[in-house]
Amino acid sequence: MARIVGGVTTSHIPAIGNAMTEGLENTPYWKRFFDGYEPVKRWLEDVKPDIALVVYNDHGLNFFLNNIPTFAIGCADRYDNADEGWGLKTLASFEGDAQFSWHIAESLVEQHFDIATCQEMLVDHGFVIPMALMWRHLPKWPVKVIPFAVNTVQHPIPTARRCYQLGKALRKAIDSYPEDLKVVIFGTGGMSHQLQGERAGLINVDYDLKTMESVISDPEWLARQTTSEIIENAGTEGVEIIMWLVMRGALDDQVKVVHKHYHTPISNTGAGVLVLQNAA
Repeated sequence: MARIVGGVTTSHIPAIGNAMTEGLENTPYWKRFFDGYEPVKRWLEDVKPDIALVVYNDHGLNFFLNNIPTFAIGCADRYDNADEGWGLKTLASFEGDAQFSWHIAESLVEQHFDIATCQEMLVDHGFVIPMALMWRHLPKWPVKVIPFAVNTVQHPIPTARRCYQLGKALRKAIDSYPEDLKVVIFGTGGMSHQLQGERAGLINVDYDLKTMESVISDPEWLARQTTSEIIENAGTEGVEIIMWLVMRGALDDQVKVVHKHYHTPISNTGAGVLVLQNAA
């Protein structure tokens, strides 16, 4: 049977991609941020997942304001990277697993999640930067991928509770797949940040740190918050934190913290990293 080996949370800020392209990892501004990913890379090398299911939000590359699905899963054997306007270097294509993706999609529908299925899908920085943070040091991507897009752009967006429930449904879907595969789930986005309006530049360190502890030991604290409450505390773009709950819902109620790191600011954003394993 397929099984989840753990979950990882990470920011996916475009500036990270430019820093990697320009080789700025050891400069004073970036060093502490990138140092926080070294334990993650070592953990991934130890567990050697076969599949990375990456929960992210599309930034206009596939879906625009006139047509955004609440949830969408890639059901292809290949995903190409394209620049959605940040001038980021285009990275090598990613190998998918269409058969596994279709199994997940069918299982989610059976569990009453109506999900869009994409047989062609471009992946933007929301997906690519987390992948590069984990595996850019290798000559090729070591895992197959399943892109899983969550709408955090056009309101109404899914609630934190719904994202947490989605994670539980994903767990059931993955556990029921007959092939022996090791799956890691990335919950990406956030943390607190706002890019426009009177509160542009907002970073709420206290809320970020409390959110990280919630994701570890009390996901209900975050799951019961309304979209308005999350935006009030974390900013309009900080609402991406609901995607962390998708990852968390896919794990056991009790988890082991393999690694935890928080750094701010990075491009006017709070940046948090977690590696979680099931406690059993």
